[in-house]
Amino acid sequence: MADPSTYRPRPGEIPTGPGVYRFLDSHGRVIYVGKAKNLRARLSSYFQDLAALHPRTQQMVTTAARVEWTSVATEVESLALEYSWIKQYDPRFNVKYRDDKSYPYLAVTLGEEIPRVQVMRGAKRKGTRYFGPYTHAWAIRETVDLLLRVFPVRTCSAGVYRRAAASGRPCLLGYIDKCSAPCVGRISPEDHRALAEDFCSFMAGETAPFVRRLEKEMRSAAADLDFERAARLRDDIGALQRVVERNAVVLPDGTDADVFAMAGDELEASVQVFHVRGGRIRGQRGWVVEKVEDVTDAELVERLLQQVYGDAAGEPDDGAAHVPREVLVPVLPADVAEVSAWLTGLRGSRVDVRVPQRGDKRALAETLQRNAEQALALHKTRRAGDLTSRSQALREIQEALGLPDAPLRIECYDVSTLQGTHQVGSMVVFEDGLARKSEYRRFVVRGPDGNGARDDTEALAEVLERRFRRMRAEGNGSTDDADESRDTGPRRARFAYPPNLVVVDGGPPQVAAVQTVLDDLGVDDVALIGLAKRLEEVWLPGDDFPLVLPRQSEGLYLLQRVRDEAHRFAITHHRERRTKAMTASALDEIPGLGPVRRAALLERFGSVRALRAADVDQVAAVPGVGPRTAALVVAALRGGADGAASDGARVASARLDEASTEPVPVGEAAT
Repeated sequence: MADPSTYRPRPGEIPTGPGVYRFLDSHGRVIYVGKAKNLRARLSSYFQDLAALHPRTQQMVTTAARVEWTSVATEVESLALEYSWIKQYDPRFNVKYRDDKSYPYLAVTLGEEIPRVQVMRGAKRKGTRYFGPYTHAWAIRETVDLLLRVFPVRTCSAGVYRRAAASGRPCLLGYIDKCSAPCVGRISPEDHRALAEDFCSFMAGETAPFVRRLEKEMRSAAADLDFERAARLRDDIGALQRVVERNAVVLPDGTDADVFAMAGDELEASVQVFHVRGGRIRGQRGWVVEKVEDVTDAELVERLLQQVYGDAAGEPDDGAAHVPREVLVPVLPADVAEVSAWLTGLRGSRVDVRVPQRGDKRALAETLQRNAEQALALHKTRRAGDLTSRSQALREIQEALGLPDAPLRIECYDVSTLQGTHQVGSMVVFEDGLARKSEYRRFVVRGPDGNGARDDTEALAEVLERRFRRMRAEGNGSTDDADESRDTGPRRARFAYPPNLVVVDGGPPQVAAVQTVLDDLGVDDVALIGLAKRLEEVWLPGDDFPLVLPRQSEGLYLLQRVRDEAHRFAITHHRERRTKAMTASALDEIPGLGPVRRAALLERFGSVRALRAADVDQVAAVPGVGPRTAALVVAALRGGADGAASDGARVASARLDEASTEPVPVGEAAT
């Protein structure tokens, strides 16, 4: 625990203009980000008597080891920079907005050559048009099923699309006229894209033109005595009207607005939002907030608007659709003028941020307020003991292991293999008793001679050595490039952050091997234990007898969850590597087929099984694969199915070698 006076800057060093500041701990990790109109006044407030600070602020300033700041020209710039830093560093002492559920969106992948309509969750992707969020995925599917009568856009996955294109036969939706079947050429890519854009226009609220067009076509068909087509158009109109009726008008005059409501207490708050477009509720979303810092409702609203609309800065083509003309909030942000200016810049036109006072908008806000209160009550019912149990679990582990502080960061390691092949290691991270999936890591175990480790003990030792060697290298500002090439996960700037406790899946042999690695690297400030599966015994380095925690212990339950998560993560990685190896093995044995062509074939057909069923002409149609190479591939794969793969490959290879003028794609070597 640091004394704030040890890193307090001199008053004359801090500027008096607007800016953004960040507190960092002793390991250089950003733990809090804030903004201020006057940096000197705001930072000075953190270095007053600790007894006068809020308890959570006390914990923050005593955890920090230094403070940095960046001056900006305007308060609007400070708002944008603060959001950028919070998203980049994910500071543990800032307000955490967590979705109370994973909300589904209706997405149209306009970035693809053949757009697809599907249900999506998670982070938004570039080139995709989103509608929602919606409360239930089944509601989206019912809506799409109705609209496919009028807008038969592709909904199949990439694998289904490739198989249909390869076989020349559409899927079931193509046969029942709920897909225009671009896979078999019933519609051109340009016409299909126009169909997808009409679908997006209808979902965006432009419903009347399509209904009028169908009514006109229905009357024309009836006048021509084409009653069957008129009946189909009548049913299509009914489907569109049912979709429109599901979204009742809640605000007049085609209002575009986001309506927010909030209910909370000293520790948590529930936030709900209605996305109203064209006067209709197009989506609903909710968050649960853990107040890890001392903030007012106005500051909470400001942070909320940063999170909801911050991503629009990276979506210039969709910024106007993302940010509405009106933002109705329960409490005005502290810097409402700056927030309005920031949102106006994102949208490209004026955005009003205000509190609704009367009329339909006030009534809708009151309805949403009741939703927020009910959501908070439900959250408390479900998680009544969650915060308490997590704190109790960390305290029990601290007392059982005799640690000086609670293990706020726990890392667990496991190894997965199958008879010594495809050996992989996993590292999972739990912070404050919760999984921190953004900091998980995966390792490919090579062994001392590059042929893998002899056993799990040696594999664990290699994984831990690479992890802590990287920690020391990044802490010193350098990186071991040779070691980096072995890690399958992306590099993370926070990998140098050390754990308070390391857990390995195993007993005394595994613990002893890892302790030897830590001793050799000079790591003496990290606790180490092993958790054996059979009796859930906790083994400490050098102890002859295990530590047995009570079966109903919250601490044991947390350790089990950490160990099981590491086991799951390792097995998932191992299966991925094993599947890729098995898929590629059949093609690896074909002479003259390099990695570029193998990748092209698998991309086109989806699997070796589908490739084996294709004929020479279909294989030759793949870019970069000519007739002779196609004959080689077909002969080898079909020969392999009959038990004579090597003979088929040799015959085809000999034919290819007789006279091959086929060009070799860039990146492949001629054989």
